[in-house]
Amino acid sequence: MIVPAEASDSVLADYLRRAGEHDEFGRLADDPGFRSPVDAGVGGDDLRRRQRSLGRLVRAEAITYGGAPAGQLARPWLLDLLPLVIPGEEWRELEAGLRQRAELLDEVLSDVYGQRRLLSERVLPAELVLGHGGFLPVVDGIRMNAERQLVMTATDLVRGADGRWMALGDRAQAPSGAGYAMANRRLVARILEQDYRDAPIRRLRGFFDHMRLALQTCAPAGEDNPRVVLLSPGPASETAYDQALVSTLLGHPVAQSGDLEVLGGRLWLRTTGRREPVHVLQRRVDASWADSLDLRPESRLGVPGLVEAARQGRVGVANPLGSAVLENPGLLAYLDRIAVHVLGEPLRLASVPTWWCGDPEHLAHVLSHLDELVIKPVDRRAGRGGVRPVDLDEPDRQRLVARITAEPGRWAAQQSVEPSTSPVVGPTGLEARRTLLRTFAVSAGSTYAILPGGLARVAPDEESWVITNRDGAISKDVWVLEAADETVRPLDLSPRRRGEGEVPTSRPGLTPSAADQLYWLGRYSERTEATARMLKVSDKLIEDNLHRPGTPGHSAMRAMLESLTAVTSVRPGFTGEGAVQRLADPLPQVRSLLLDEWVPGTVAYGAGRTTAAAADVREVISADIFSVLNALDATLSAARAGADVHVQHVIADVLRSTLALAGIVGESLVREPTWTFVESGRRIERAQTTVRMLRHTLAGVRAPVAEALLVESVLEVGDSLITYARRMAAGVGASSPAEAAASLLLLDPDNPRSVRYQIDRLIDALRFTPAPGVDSLAAQVRDLLVDADMDVLRADERAPLRRLLDELDEQLRLLSDQIEQEHFQIQQPAVWFAVQENTGGRR
Repeated sequence: MIVPAEASDSVLADYLRRAGEHDEFGRLADDPGFRSPVDAGVGGDDLRRRQRSLGRLVRAEAITYGGAPAGQLARPWLLDLLPLVIPGEEWRELEAGLRQRAELLDEVLSDVYGQRRLLSERVLPAELVLGHGGFLPVVDGIRMNAERQLVMTATDLVRGADGRWMALGDRAQAPSGAGYAMANRRLVARILEQDYRDAPIRRLRGFFDHMRLALQTCAPAGEDNPRVVLLSPGPASETAYDQALVSTLLGHPVAQSGDLEVLGGRLWLRTTGRREPVHVLQRRVDASWADSLDLRPESRLGVPGLVEAARQGRVGVANPLGSAVLENPGLLAYLDRIAVHVLGEPLRLASVPTWWCGDPEHLAHVLSHLDELVIKPVDRRAGRGGVRPVDLDEPDRQRLVARITAEPGRWAAQQSVEPSTSPVVGPTGLEARRTLLRTFAVSAGSTYAILPGGLARVAPDEESWVITNRDGAISKDVWVLEAADETVRPLDLSPRRRGEGEVPTSRPGLTPSAADQLYWLGRYSERTEATARMLKVSDKLIEDNLHRPGTPGHSAMRAMLESLTAVTSVRPGFTGEGAVQRLADPLPQVRSLLLDEWVPGTVAYGAGRTTAAAADVREVISADIFSVLNALDATLSAARAGADVHVQHVIADVLRSTLALAGIVGESLVREPTWTFVESGRRIERAQTTVRMLRHTLAGVRAPVAEALLVESVLEVGDSLITYARRMAAGVGASSPAEAAASLLLLDPDNPRSVRYQIDRLIDALRFTPAPGVDSLAAQVRDLLVDADMDVLRADERAPLRRLLDELDEQLRLLSDQIEQEHFQIQQPAVWFAVQENTGGRR
């Protein structure tokens, strides 16, 4: 829309006055059909407020990019408020070019691993293909039962000075980013809700329906209801969030190497209690790492035997193994010629002018025009990306020339193009940043469906030419406006069934890696809550009794602090060497137990591990969990940043989050293995914590007044003080406070905080994942509690109670180990054991 006069002083108007025709907003501002993604009169303060709200949403949903150490989240995804807007008529032309390009790349892929006529007829230099790291001779001749072999592709675009989009390169190995594009759309639509609703914007969801159908068509012939699994490198992958969201949108499980195995020439998914056949593998692991038998022997990311299973036609792999050969930038130098040869027409979407240095004429051009070019290795594994010789000093420039002339076939050069700019919301207003657009295509019968929009990325600052996620690029939503005469054909979303076979009635299983993370999600969330509860009570005892040595209250305080050390195992604590000094000044240790995120056993450490475990299985849990975990992280981060820490206030906020998390787990997760493992982790952790706390507080006899105060504290930790008081007033239960409390927290089948209750609920949960060893041990633990008699346990100054608690602690540990052994054992990848002839048999 044209900026109205009354908005002439707005931040958008100011930006448009500065922006030229090479700006994505500036080039359309005077077009009567242009619709601004925000109201033209919006002010800078409002834009910054909305940008902050967008950042909070990103953190609340734990949208991340990049790898991270175990137990931590990667950095938050960077997303700008203002979307890139593309008019419908312009998109229609671009879409046709992208569709043709995907069809052409598919033809090239099929030929390279087939008859290789493009090489024999010298349309494409053989060295460029056969010498590329992405070319895998071992997969030659493998074809899926699908019309198009290249299932998905992504193309990076830049808008040139003439206003036309050009292709910088293609991604065909395992294209990433479609999930991030959908995440961007969801969040931006929430912040710009009214603007989004009012604008005629093409929706994205249908593309993922096309993707699901495309993957199903890759299944072997004759398979009913083909099972598709996404193979991930694991939670430390840079694009783990993207993989998880795509998996959620498609309804396909995410698996890691150890969750899959090839048996009898077929690919199987190992799930809790059974193996399930896999008909299609959506690959997010680079092809060379996908099979340690036929490809890289050192790989622990792939599935041994996958290549042979694909060769036998037992499984479809998308994208096909070997498709990385299409990511060669040198290929762009010949793509237009290939299009004429194969399709009988030139490219509708031009590539950025490119030269392959393996061609002597191209090399001569490159060496004489270095300052106008970007130099790229033809194999992406050879370096991080392109180099602009104009930015190099003379020694580096000479070294680059020497490398090119020594091995010219390893290098390609592209014309240096000044990308168009887009506005981003900065601290003082709108700032222009260089912009790239990644688009996505997925096979749809004989052609391709294009995502209406894509993933826009802008440079991290106004001077940068590097626009990659790894280097801090900021992403944008892309709004493709509907053309006036556009009609959208409905897509048949019915499941693909090739025959009349019986539809499976069993529920989908859960992979060992996912079950493991869910179990520890339950354990760490419960551990966080339990430690917070013990700290809450301990802090109160410190406040009331620290400066009253020799009193019963001081004795109770000391006992609770010693128990805190025993339960959390955080050292140095309130026992052992130096304990006397720490007991005299316990608050620094209490604050550390609350806020130190690097020490196992603290509240902050448990919260971090809970969040990391949830992020690793986000495809199978409620998204609401991340809002709760984000609030928990915000509470602890704010406390760490503050000069003074009010322990009780911080703990109150922590408990609100942990209780909300327990509520989501209890009320949102369907009763199936996903819930079973979270619930099992929670129940075992609560049982162990309670047993250990009782062992170090009430299992010994103390002076009556001190014991009474300690009993009250233990019951408060166990959230059972009110029930205890009511029962004691009514004369119900043991007359001794300690024995009554121990009975309530240990043996009472109706107390949600008792050990007996935890085991009963654990046995209930385990019925969804029957395992003889686990079930037997759980029943033994339950029998110990059912057979226990407090009258017997209190004899001999509670020595039998101590023995029971010790035995329970050991049995619970064994039960946890048995759960891990029966459900979480990861299949160890096979290793390459061939003898290398040139070393005389030595490895």
